[in-house]
Amino acid sequence: MHYVSRSLISFAVITLLAAPPPADAQSADPVPPSISTPDRVETRIGTMEFNDGQPSKETLDKVYDNLDYQHAFRAFTDTLQGVSIYAVRKGLESVGVKDNEVIVFSELMDAKSLFLTANADTIYIIGGLDLTKGPMVLEVPPEVLGTVQDAWFRWVIDMGLPGPDRGEGGKYLIVPPGYEGDLPEGEFNVAHSKTNYGVWFARAFLAENKDPKPTVDRILEFTKVYPYTPGSVGTPIAEFLAGKSTLGRITPPPPTVFHEGSGKVMNTIPPNDWTYYEMLNEVVQSEPATSLDPELMGPIAAIGIVKGKPFAPDARMKKILTEALETANATSRSLFMNPRDRSWYYYPDANWQNMLFATGHEFETPIPMITPEGVKPFPTTGYRQLDAREAFFYGVTGITPAMAMRLPGIGSTYLWTMLDSEGNYLDGAKTYKVTLPKDIPAEKFWSFTLYDTMTRSMLDTPQRYPRAGSQSYPSPAAAPNPDGTTTVYFGPQQPKGVKRGNWIQTVPDKGFFPCLRLYSPLEPFFSKTWKPSEVQLVN
Repeated sequence: MHYVSRSLISFAVITLLAAPPPADAQSADPVPPSISTPDRVETRIGTMEFNDGQPSKETLDKVYDNLDYQHAFRAFTDTLQGVSIYAVRKGLESVGVKDNEVIVFSELMDAKSLFLTANADTIYIIGGLDLTKGPMVLEVPPEVLGTVQDAWFRWVIDMGLPGPDRGEGGKYLIVPPGYEGDLPEGEFNVAHSKTNYGVWFARAFLAENKDPKPTVDRILEFTKVYPYTPGSVGTPIAEFLAGKSTLGRITPPPPTVFHEGSGKVMNTIPPNDWTYYEMLNEVVQSEPATSLDPELMGPIAAIGIVKGKPFAPDARMKKILTEALETANATSRSLFMNPRDRSWYYYPDANWQNMLFATGHEFETPIPMITPEGVKPFPTTGYRQLDAREAFFYGVTGITPAMAMRLPGIGSTYLWTMLDSEGNYLDGAKTYKVTLPKDIPAEKFWSFTLYDTMTRSMLDTPQRYPRAGSQSYPSPAAAPNPDGTTTVYFGPQQPKGVKRGNWIQTVPDKGFFPCLRLYSPLEPFFSKTWKPSEVQLVN
């Protein structure tokens, strides 16, 4: 028999009494307030109710309706540009122009055709691209400004003056996604598209700033669009003998189909009603699933537009999509018509704006400075300026580095304003004026064009071509003032004593905005030593 000492028993009892009680739910530390969800939360979408963090049925309904709404909103604001390209192709198709055919506005584009901020100064050459059967060749004439855009309105390559042919005319080979066939060396400027469809367009200048005919003749002579034949022109025989390529027969390309565009009525504007989603679905179905960044495709898929699947929203979802579309359109329009970001304005103390100088053509980093020592790029910001992208594609057709670059004597540049000098929107029933200081910095020519605030297309008036500038076609050239400045008037009636070339007609009860274009802009524009006046109300 073993005995335990009294002292050992006493130690055991004391130790037991001193031990902490067993943990239980009642004694747990409280949840930190920073990670807690209150039982009741007031939000802009209503009251949210939770039972110890568990959302009620009513809360779930509100949350998921709002989530679907947010996805639908982004499907418009982030990818409107894809529907815009589709609308251009459908607009061309409405007047008989098929993909891989060409429309030429031989007497310029007028206000009857709805194109986002097109102009009435240059000869447009436009065509849709279908790459589903393989690469396509574009041969462009000399002395044009041109670019290729894919189905999501991304820049593919420049042609003409800003492109590799530098205005001498050249051959371009546009290659579809996933193409594994032979490609030529040397003969073509090769560019790869991430999509099956796209649009290309170019602008050509009038001869001596007054005659379109010689330019149109040159366009019809040199412009060609045709399928590429692997192993033909551009493929050396040595490549075939080395087993590196096929050998194709060299045959004359099929004739390019041309259409006349001047005087035609077409609508190329992306819609802001239910048909927007239908067009967006068409774009998604016709392109590779990987043609758009997954982050941008995410909201599109979340609202039921998925490659290879039918788009069939129920009544609840249709209501949400319609409401989101209305808000997204209102937001995009507001950003374009009255932006709050002062970096989009070209001058710190004026209403003239062009966000591309601050964002670049990828809406990320400002365009580089040009100095006597060479190009000085800005550091990459690392973020996309989403509001700028949204506003730009709501009002403009086409995106390319050549649309905003500080390179004197090349390309073209633009400034537009929505407000007068008092900060008011422009009223078509009133008369306004803008004065350009002398020595307007445009090597080729300059112009003003007026646009309808609703359609963002040229303002439709009895003048037909709502423009004024240094060209004498299709309306008389603007005359300078005795001191060398030039004043242009905007109003419903030609002001007394003002020459026809210095007046652009407006329409009562119709809003408008002017855009100033400088073709081959010069250094005083980039240094901002030359500056147009604000739009001033004439009493």
